[in-house]
Amino acid sequence: MKSPLLSLPGAVPAEGVDEGVAAHYGDLFREQRALADGAGFVDLSHRGVVAVTGADRLSWLHLLLTQHVSDLPVGQATEALVLSANGHIEHALYLVDDGTTVWAHVEPGTQEALIAYLESMKFFYRVEVADRTADTAVVHLPAGSITEVPEGAVVRETPYGRDLFLPREQLEEFAERSGPAAGLLAHEALRVEQHRPRLGFETDHRTIPHELGWIGTAVHLQKGCYRGQETVARVQNLGKPPRRLVFLHLDGSDVHLPPPGTEIRLADDGPDGRRIGLVTTSVRHHELGPVALAVIKRNVPTDAHLLAGDTAAAQETVVEP
Repeated sequence: MKSPLLSLPGAVPAEGVDEGVAAHYGDLFREQRALADGAGFVDLSHRGVVAVTGADRLSWLHLLLTQHVSDLPVGQATEALVLSANGHIEHALYLVDDGTTVWAHVEPGTQEALIAYLESMKFFYRVEVADRTADTAVVHLPAGSITEVPEGAVVRETPYGRDLFLPREQLEEFAERSGPAAGLLAHEALRVEQHRPRLGFETDHRTIPHELGWIGTAVHLQKGCYRGQETVARVQNLGKPPRRLVFLHLDGSDVHLPPPGTEIRLADDGPDGRRIGLVTTSVRHHELGPVALAVIKRNVPTDAHLLAGDTAAAQETVVEP
């Protein structure tokens, strides 16, 4: 959905999966610094919004998701995954229950497939699933923000800030009194700094939760059965994931960022060496300079110097090998 906030001064539209909101408003680093200082907001109104109501909503979702949500307290934020039968990640949900409804925001365009799966699993449970994307916008307030939350908004509070589920009709009014607006690129830069994976960016069709550090934050290891649990338990108890997420400090003398999909090799092997991974997200950070997230083979030494394409890269461990 195209956000009305693209009419704000300096707005440059985002592309790809994030199309519909602003990539930035003319000053990427100023926008990053504002968010880091707890000021402003990010328009995430392109994200899908799914609502689950009914008396059985929590116990039912508990059977389907990787997270323990059967006793989820009102107002407590959590995140969860939907896995395939083989344990591969299919959906990532960012949840909160307001006492009558579980609200979740998901990656843009994924809500229809998620809802189709949830509908197929309703059986005799007292639940209703609805796509609320058309009438509900997601807005992010950074950690430390003192912006007043509008009446009628559902708040999902996390260590990184607050996600508001806001009636879409209130979005422009909210922006007028809650500025300055920061674009998706600023939000992504802070996400990369915080080592937080994103579905469709750090994942592919083979990704399992252990590879990205989603164990604990999105996967509960002591809950009951759910689809894909066998893979989670087997890797947790008997083995190691084949790949691991790393944070890369990129050579700042290079003018161009290595785009997602750039092949990673050992620096000692040179640019013609064997591929050991891929860049998943690369950004310019207001303090750290050019940095990236990448997924590499688990057995790559943690002190190995890397090449992202032709760009030298030093790795910082996110997921232990």
